[in-house]
Amino acid sequence: MKNITFHPATSEDQGAMAALRKMVEPNKGQLRSAAARGPFDEIMGHVIAPDRVTYKEDTVGGVPGWWCTPADEQRAGVVCHFHGGWFTFGSAKAFRHFVGHIAAKANVAAFVPDYRLAPEHPFPAALDDADKCYRGFLDRGYTRIALTGDSAGGNLALLLLSRLQQDTKAIMPTGVVALSPVTDLALSGDTWSSRAEADPYFTRSQATELVSAYVGAHDPKDPLLSPLYGYLRSLPPICVHVGNDEVLLDDTLRYVQRAVDSGVDATADVWECMTHGFLSGVGTLDAANKALEAIGSFLAIRLAVSN
Repeated sequence: MKNITFHPATSEDQGAMAALRKMVEPNKGQLRSAAARGPFDEIMGHVIAPDRVTYKEDTVGGVPGWWCTPADEQRAGVVCHFHGGWFTFGSAKAFRHFVGHIAAKANVAAFVPDYRLAPEHPFPAALDDADKCYRGFLDRGYTRIALTGDSAGGNLALLLLSRLQQDTKAIMPTGVVALSPVTDLALSGDTWSSRAEADPYFTRSQATELVSAYVGAHDPKDPLLSPLYGYLRSLPPICVHVGNDEVLLDDTLRYVQRAVDSGVDATADVWECMTHGFLSGVGTLDAANKALEAIGSFLAIRLAVSN
């Protein structure tokens, strides 16, 4: 598939990933409920803080969250990042340093909304909050908005595209970056089996429990829940990054293939040896550094005033 770029791992990254696997694999599949929110946030809190990025709490469209603003902000647009955590974990505060790197690379302010989490707030609470936050940016006068999201947040970013597409009066995002997005809540991708051993974090039984807490009685193949099954025509450019050693690999490859077949400018970057969330290794992993550079360039182009 010509829209997929495969990036070989350096020997240094291979060694770093081998050490990471040894450290995390004893806890594989253990994050299964809201009780894991504390440990999950602690993990994300270890992301190296970017230089010269400031943080501020705010509420956009009635949704609380955190701004991540680089000192050399150069663009009038804005990035809205939806954090990961299988719709159950994660917080804007915990993700602020990770998103700060995205903001710094693109030289643009980014906002991370604290959307409501399952099981207390199942579908469609998270997507409704994503929608409200986006429209809050429009109410503030922003006309150039890019969406980014990782894992479950990638799901929300891609679903929000489809929801906005149905509103003929809404201004569409200028582009979307999805990092290892969950595009198929039916968990039907082949890599749930072929990458079951390679993935040091997730198991199918774990994901099934987390998805069930979010979707409830809804059909997981409903296009309102799983972007893979949605109407993908006339969407803005989409850039997806994913590790080659994660069970969600097929979620990326199948979505990008469907998007390309629908006439969308969609690309996938697949990183050898990398696992879910590898971009959190910025400053340590060459793959993370290069992926963030590419993401920054994509966003800068999509948010350029002349675009």
